[in-house]
Amino acid sequence: MRPRDAALAVFTAVIWGLGFVAITFGLESFSAPQLTAARFLAACLFVPFVPRPKLPWSSLVLIGLTLFTGQFLLLFFAYTRGLPPGLAAVTQQTQVFFTVLLAAMFLREAPTARQCAGMAVAFAGLAVIGATAGSDLTLEGIGLGLAGAVSWAVGNLLVKRTAGVSPMSLVVWASLVPPLPALLVSALADRQRPLWAALSHVAWISVGAAVYLGVLATVAGYTVWGMLLQRYPTGVATPFALLVPCIGAGSSAVILGESFSAARYAGMALVLAGLAVIMLPGAAGRRVAAASVP
Repeated sequence: MRPRDAALAVFTAVIWGLGFVAITFGLESFSAPQLTAARFLAACLFVPFVPRPKLPWSSLVLIGLTLFTGQFLLLFFAYTRGLPPGLAAVTQQTQVFFTVLLAAMFLREAPTARQCAGMAVAFAGLAVIGATAGSDLTLEGIGLGLAGAVSWAVGNLLVKRTAGVSPMSLVVWASLVPPLPALLVSALADRQRPLWAALSHVAWISVGAAVYLGVLATVAGYTVWGMLLQRYPTGVATPFALLVPCIGAGSSAVILGESFSAARYAGMALVLAGLAVIMLPGAAGRRVAAASVP
């Protein structure tokens, strides 16, 4: 990989990793569905400047509902139910082996021995993390976070069917989908603090977090990542994604003072090791990696 593109890959991983901290700041003023709507309202501001992808609306809506709405609505609710940002950065990457499982179930792509080994190691890590649930971590938070990863994996399979579509156009136009369902959920769940009340007392750091998540983490991040996947073999580009949970956990520790027990660090290390087995260069990992990013 050319040095400039390697720098772009690292920069994208940094943007996504810091996004897990930005979510915390966004939730200081917004509820989970309100922040979901704000994130994608910021992202879809680019619609007038980006041609619509040559896809039927039904495909765009399904991708928007799974890859974006389901993933981030569930993730943001997980935060409100006790999932720490650093741990969220690790659990979200389990979308890689959920993609493998769903591809095996619905696309008849049987996982290889290498993929099975990686999933077994990662699931062992999740079991260790689950065993540490307590006052600072709830099983509900872990469950919602993993459900978000499953939604991401479903979106991956849908994206896999859009080969040749511009990553930026797909991301921007699919961003039109999440605001409406997110606002409907907000109308039902946020009766104590409706959106107008949240906006009347919003902190600038929460507005900045929503813009960061919508413009940088969504539009810029996914566009650059898609460009790199088109330019290089997936086995060259996708290992950089392993930097995301490391940066997410590290930035959460530095900025938010988040710390974990030795057992939880061990579980996170096992999850990352399992993901590395699947994602690092090799014939077994390339098919999964190609399906795992829009």
